[in-house]
Amino acid sequence: MMVVKYQSVGEIENLIAAFENCTLPRSEWDHHAHLTVAVWYLTRYSEGEATNLIRDRIQHYNKVNGIQTTNDSGYHETITLFWIRIISRYLSIAGKNFSIVDIVNEFIKNYGKKSFPLQYYSRDRLMSWQARISWIEPDLKPLD
Repeated sequence: MMVVKYQSVGEIENLIAAFENCTLPRSEWDHHAHLTVAVWYLTRYSEGEATNLIRDRIQHYNKVNGIQTTNDSGYHETITLFWIRIISRYLSIAGKNFSIVDIVNEFIKNYGKKSFPLQYYSRDRLMSWQARISWIEPDLKPLD
C-alpha cells in the first residue's frame, strides 16, 4: 500500500512556491520537503541545472531564514548531492511519465527515510565538516 504524502499537484506547487520565495515556515522545511523540492527540479531540468538550482535555492532559503551552516546544522553539500544522485537514478528507472504526485509519493515511500544515506556512509564521515562543505565519496558502498 502506498503511503500518500501529497494529494495534488497544487500541494506540491504551493510547497515549491513557498520554498522559492522563502516563505515556507522552517517547521515545514523538513526532510520530505527537501526531497520533494529535489524531485520537482530533477523532473524539470537537466541534472546539472537542477543541482545548481537546488544548491543555490537551499542556500538562499537558509540565508533569508537565518539558518547558518555550522558543524551540525545548515546546508550540507554531500547530503544534497547524495539525494540528487539517488533521485536521478530513481527517475531514470521509474521514468518521468507519471504525475509528480505519484513520483514524489513513491520516492518518499521507498527511499524517504532520513537514515538512508547511512547505508552508504559511516555516520562520522557523513557528519564531518568536509562532507558538509564539499562532496565526499561514500565509504561503506558505492553509489553505482
